[in-house]
Amino acid sequence: MFTDVEGQRISEFHDRCTGHPGWAREAPAQHDSGVWQFIELNHRYNSLLWAEEDQARRRDVADSEIAANKRAIDGFNQKRQDAIERIDEELLTRLAGVRPSADAWQNSETAGSMIDRLSILSLKIHAMRLQTQRADASAEHVAACQQKLEVLLTQRGDLQRCLDRLLAEAVKGRAFFRVYRQFKMYNDPALNPYLYQKKT
Repeated sequence: MFTDVEGQRISEFHDRCTGHPGWAREAPAQHDSGVWQFIELNHRYNSLLWAEEDQARRRDVADSEIAANKRAIDGFNQKRQDAIERIDEELLTRLAGVRPSADAWQNSETAGSMIDRLSILSLKIHAMRLQTQRADASAEHVAACQQKLEVLLTQRGDLQRCLDRLLAEAVKGRAFFRVYRQFKMYNDPALNPYLYQKKT
């Protein structure tokens, strides 16, 4: 039921995308339906967020440019969260006929959130691997980054197995998860007091 969304397969997709600079802004969508459409969107928005977060740390530009980065971050983060929820909806649709047993364990983290974390780990692994390849850095810097890269790879392997186990156990009715709505209040003009109070 979930062989198409095994953790390793998802990470391989993430890595292929991340390996092409500029893909998030320029590459056409590879998937246009089903859960993979939202896995791809989630990774695209995480990639765009990563670039904006880097730029937001600049000190050599006007404050207006940092403000623009922050607004872009808020927008991309909302779309990233929306994609996570759609991933969970798509996966739970596949489980519609499965009734969890009375002693089934509820996972506090949704499958969509785990896939989101795999996306972020792919970005971290890519960025850390580039640090290990820097000719202008010290040997100590490269060695430290190599150690960090190995830790990130271990963490990703752990998370892949946890995702696979959650979905496998959910099929058997021994585990379940829900869609968790994020309700990003700061992005909603009707819920952010600094925005709706200004109108009145």
